[in-house]
Amino acid sequence: MTERARRGANRPPAMVDVARHAEVSQKTVSRVVNGEPNVSATVRERVLAAIDELGFRPNSAARALVTARSRVIGFVSTGSALHGPSQMAVGVEQAAREAGYSVAVVHTRSGDPADVGDALDELAARGVDGIVVSEPADSLRPLGHAPTGVPVLALEHRPDETDEWLLVGADVRAGARAAVEHLLELGHRTVWHVAGPEGWGTTRDRRLGWADALATAGRPLPELLRGDWSPASGFEAGLVLAAEPDLTAVFVANDDMAVGVVRALETAGLTVPHDVSVVGFDDVATAAYQHVPLTTVRQDFAEISRQGMRLLFAAIEGRPVTERRAAVPLRLMVRESTAPPRDGAAARREVDPA
Repeated sequence: MTERARRGANRPPAMVDVARHAEVSQKTVSRVVNGEPNVSATVRERVLAAIDELGFRPNSAARALVTARSRVIGFVSTGSALHGPSQMAVGVEQAAREAGYSVAVVHTRSGDPADVGDALDELAARGVDGIVVSEPADSLRPLGHAPTGVPVLALEHRPDETDEWLLVGADVRAGARAAVEHLLELGHRTVWHVAGPEGWGTTRDRRLGWADALATAGRPLPELLRGDWSPASGFEAGLVLAAEPDLTAVFVANDDMAVGVVRALETAGLTVPHDVSVVGFDDVATAAYQHVPLTTVRQDFAEISRQGMRLLFAAIEGRPVTERRAAVPLRLMVRESTAPPRDGAAARREVDPA
């Protein structure tokens, strides 16, 4: 008699069917399904093979009653289609699925701390096992403590922030500083900056990195321009920059705006990098394939998600978490949009007349 006939043609496979098929106890099947230890590799493989053959799907509600875990990760996001946030979301969902979790998403109206706090409360009320926050808030401090008993991961590098959360991200302030230092080392007297919108932590950190590098080198700090992460806003800022007679270098807070800046400069009759050097941030897929390949700072969003989710799963499962924050390295990708200023020696003499 086939297994299907034994249990009835219309009844979906149950745990008892998997146990019978794998020749183990139901308790052993339960341990495998819930990822518990104390099951040998051979037995685990046999149970997983039986699950696959029978098409068994664990009842998530029943499993939650047994394990006191929902196997659901909450994700707080503004729902942005921008490169960084969208890549983070993909990484979180992939890591969750690989670990046997599903993802419940709450989109906030903005990155305002009050909205993020409301989203945290909503997800905690749903009984999620952990929460991931990918938000633009300038500071996490106004959010207060994490929901009781629910570990929270913020996908940002915030060394000065609350110890209540797990914090994993790239040190974008250091990345911005490296971008500006690259331009200064080429001989540019100073570097202008097109920042992102106010309220984003990454806007703040990239602006601070730009200012750090200029202050350390004793160079003048030009007036800040601001965009909204889009190529169109970069184009508008680029037209303003093109009218600056001393302009030779620009650091732009993301690659999309940098593309707009380059286009505006060329529209105004300038060439990149012969007249103006441009550096972006993120290293989007098209950065290396622009008509002038873009020098930029590469963020490894997939690695940020992987490292963050490893910490979150450890916290959920009660395993030791020795480091509650981590910084994923950035890499400056030097391409053809940067070069020494046309009169590099003259530029250097302005800084040091001697």
